[in-house]
Amino acid sequence: MSQHNKDTGFLGENKAASYLISMGYTVLFRNWRYKHLEIDIIASKENCLHIIEVKTRRSTTYGFPEQHIDAIKMQHLKNAAALFQYQNPSWKMLQFDVIAIQLYSETKWDLFFIEDVYF
Repeated sequence: MSQHNKDTGFLGENKAASYLISMGYTVLFRNWRYKHLEIDIIASKENCLHIIEVKTRRSTTYGFPEQHIDAIKMQHLKNAAALFQYQNPSWKMLQFDVIAIQLYSETKWDLFFIEDVYF
């Protein structure tokens, strides 16, 4: 992955984390990893664990950010969530969310929060 793409992802994850905090979430982990699996943001709100995938794009040439979450990514996210929950069995309620960010500049962007994604 190019440095430009990493910078875009990092910027998007920062904006997503700030948004979640402003909405009353507690961000527990960012970029949680287990072997080849990764969860962008793990947050909690009202005794529910939120597994959040963040997708950030600077252009819609190839579609909107949320359109870039494929079946393989969804399966990896489910596997990672299962491992996290196994390691942290106190969490009984689990929800998958997506934050899609379209960047126009560092100060102008759109954020689309999709809650309780089922896949």
